[in-house]
Amino acid sequence: MRTICIFILCFAGQLVYSQGDYIEKEFITSNKDTLKYRELLPENFKPEQKYPLVLFLHGAGERGSDNQSQLIHGSRMFTNPVNHEKYPAIVLYPQCPVNYFWPFERRPEGGLDSGTFPVDYKISSILQAVKDLLDQYIAKGNVDTDRIYIMGLSMGGMGTFDMVCRFPDIFAAAIPICGGVNTERLKATVGKVKFRIYHGDKDDTVPVENSRKAYQALKSSGADVEYIEFVGCNHASWDPAFNQPDFLSWLFQQKKR
Repeated sequence: MRTICIFILCFAGQLVYSQGDYIEKEFITSNKDTLKYRELLPENFKPEQKYPLVLFLHGAGERGSDNQSQLIHGSRMFTNPVNHEKYPAIVLYPQCPVNYFWPFERRPEGGLDSGTFPVDYKISSILQAVKDLLDQYIAKGNVDTDRIYIMGLSMGGMGTFDMVCRFPDIFAAAIPICGGVNTERLKATVGKVKFRIYHGDKDDTVPVENSRKAYQALKSSGADVEYIEFVGCNHASWDPAFNQPDFLSWLFQQKKR
């Protein structure tokens, strides 16, 4: 476990952001539900070429129907001109509606302590829509299926854990930030998904023990996992996480096989 001793002011307020080249889109599921999302394509995108795909799951504060709020955190990493050129990828930012919660149909009544999360439960309707969207992109033929990545923060960190536990054969790497999961479910990911987990040790919204327990469970099972904990940081641990010098370079060097 790596502990970063950075005393940084983390805050949960909304940030000014630029939509950049993210295209506003909608996906209609087989149940005729609508999933709003944003798509970022590589510069000089070539349909016959295969690219890595990054799926980003936002937090509870960015839920809505405007198809914009989900870009508040993290989106600028990919539209940064240097990163956009250096890491050509298909980036998807779906938006979770207000009354939904990525890994569950609604916010867990027992709170956000992963110790109260169930071991086995049906996939939420909103995450099923995300999975169907991902399947559609894979079917197009221009996704490098050895380099499909997922990351998310807070509620999205929980959604990230949920997705890789359900579909460990799809994802090469996962970055759950201040999330949580019932650790029994992580057994399905060992030897299949590489993890880099982040959390702030002063988080008063999602317990830091969630990530510590996930790291310990994965490490004891022989998984490829790294845990980075920010000292003195509250809930918004995504801010220092995104500013790690190797955040994107680590992600894009991971391959399924």
